[in-house]
Amino acid sequence: MCDERGYADFAAVYDLLTENVPYDEIADYYEKIIRGITDGARVLDMGCGTGNLTIRLAQRGFDMIGLDGSTEMLSFAAEKMPEAEWICQNMSKADIGEEVDAVISTLDSINHLESPAEIRACFKCAANCLKTGGAFVFDVNTLYKHREILADNTFVYDVDGAYCVWQNEFQEKDGRVLIDLDIFFEEDDGSYTRGGESFSEIAVPAKKIAQMLEESGFEIVNSYEYLTFENPAENSEKILFAAQKR
Repeated sequence: MCDERGYADFAAVYDLLTENVPYDEIADYYEKIIRGITDGARVLDMGCGTGNLTIRLAQRGFDMIGLDGSTEMLSFAAEKMPEAEWICQNMSKADIGEEVDAVISTLDSINHLESPAEIRACFKCAANCLKTGGAFVFDVNTLYKHREILADNTFVYDVDGAYCVWQNEFQEKDGRVLIDLDIFFEEDDGSYTRGGESFSEIAVPAKKIAQMLEESGFEIVNSYEYLTFENPAENSEKILFAAQKR
């Protein structure tokens, strides 16, 4: 079942807003970690968005399934790689009808879930989608990043065909960042049409994530400072977790 939150306008500018993301480096990083846990090649990408990493991992020899709750995000993914398998389901309710060798969730997709309960449900879905011994690899933004970097800041993006104002509001009580996007789409005549999205990201302490993984049937292989193989620090902005289904 698709997610009623949709991300329609966000999907239209997502690739423009993430042009500077080092997708090839991230794909290489995930490939190395996945292959260190399992020899299998069937991989489910939960929260795949517009498919940028799904496609790069397919190019590296994985048999990929892309899953996202937004039909709009998936429509852009399918345009890039029509032959791939794309599934519209909420990450916390994922049921793909088979067991795969690895499940991944990249680019802080886990943070977009609504609550710790939804994150726990997502972890249980990941376990149900995995073969015994399969890998679950994902990254999350930390509470430090939410409090110190995203915080109450406003970011402005002037990209090809659109102008975006990204406004954050940090909530200390649950580590949540409320996000309002005002997006102005440039029309052929030079005028602009206004759109926008409102959503949030939640940050859960690393110890709580580890506990939820163990309760969901996983053994934690390691956790790293993102894009490194170093231990996370107090000021880590993003952490990668690598786990294996028991």
